[in-house]
Amino acid sequence: MNILVFDIETVPDIKGAECIWDVGGLSESDIKSFLLTSRLQETSGRTDFLKHHLHQIVSISVAIRNKNTFKLWSLGEESSTEKELLERFFSGIEKYEPTIVSWNGNGFDLPVIHYRALLHEVSSPIYWEVGAERREFRFNNYQSRYHNRHLDLMDILSGYNPGAYARLDQIASMCGFPGKMGLSGGDVSEKFSNGQISDIRNYCETDVLNTWLVYLKFELMRGNLDRIEFEEELNITLEFLKSVNVSHFDEFQAALE
Repeated sequence: MNILVFDIETVPDIKGAECIWDVGGLSESDIKSFLLTSRLQETSGRTDFLKHHLHQIVSISVAIRNKNTFKLWSLGEESSTEKELLERFFSGIEKYEPTIVSWNGNGFDLPVIHYRALLHEVSSPIYWEVGAERREFRFNNYQSRYHNRHLDLMDILSGYNPGAYARLDQIASMCGFPGKMGLSGGDVSEKFSNGQISDIRNYCETDVLNTWLVYLKFELMRGNLDRIEFEEELNITLEFLKSVNVSHFDEFQAALE
């Protein structure tokens, strides 16, 4: 079975705001302020976190595990457009038909991906298949919340109860994994404005690593891995981190061992 663990990082969609509202004469900074202030007003001060369709994807990181290999990287290059990132993401789904694994993918990552794929006209027949062309997808597809082609670990572990949702970094730390390292989601917009795309991609990759490790615990819990197999998967992950020889993986490895 092919497993694809993924995470995205986003910034406010300035071009989208210009299309929706009459803000074309404002600076990028002023448009961001407008979006955040509008969201605060809309939610009576509860949050300035933007709605899904107003997020622009600036990084997609993935881990792939198949019978022979484990590897993790950020899609495209630092200069890649949002459309190119989406095309690479969906091309992997088309090619490998993997089980995809996320933390809060149903609540955030996938709705954002859907809106941005709609905007950029990125096609993925396999991802949207629900049984019309291939009968087996009727009972197990990427779209159903309760099917297994997409495992949103936060959704599943909470029993699909929003009141029991938890942050990835807290669950990862609780399980003995590194959790958040360096950045937080709130730093991404500033990093992007400063052209520090590599920092964003590195941060996204560590989130994927934490999600992957929590997924291994999940597989151990539900009996798809025994203790020996679980330890083997951890060792494979450590060997990958050692082989890549980049600083954020070295730091993660040191925290994990």
